[in-house]
Amino acid sequence: MLRRLGMALGVACTLQATASLAADQSLDYEFFKTQVEPVFLKKRLDHARCYVCHSESTNAFKLEKLPSGKSFWTEEQSRKNFEVASKLVVPGNIDASLLLTRPLAPQAGGHAYHSGGRQFESRDDPEWKILAAWVNGQKARAK
Repeated sequence: MLRRLGMALGVACTLQATASLAADQSLDYEFFKTQVEPVFLKKRLDHARCYVCHSESTNAFKLEKLPSGKSFWTEEQSRKNFEVASKLVVPGNIDASLLLTRPLAPQAGGHAYHSGGRQFESRDDPEWKILAAWVNGQKARAK
């Protein structure tokens, strides 16, 4: 009986620690909107912008189409983009986050396939670092 109680207590502590870690590694919407979304719109040498393919795609990373005549998403669209992108990351774990590994070159630890080519040749790319910071829990600066 005591053994079972000890095991149950151990499991409960582990679950509480896991929940606490997940809460600490939450994804910040404001950082996403101000820092991450602009990465999706940036033109890179020899590559289309992420937005060009991913606003027309039918895959898991489908960005909202920009409003006619606008250069950025509405608040509602940014929230939808946040939800879509959040499903492709594991907070606190960049190596398990498809949003970071798909467009990263395989020699830098990226996924073997990305139909849009290698948007990021290395983990030193400033835009890749922005995505990684978001996944690692970076928060927007208070105004």
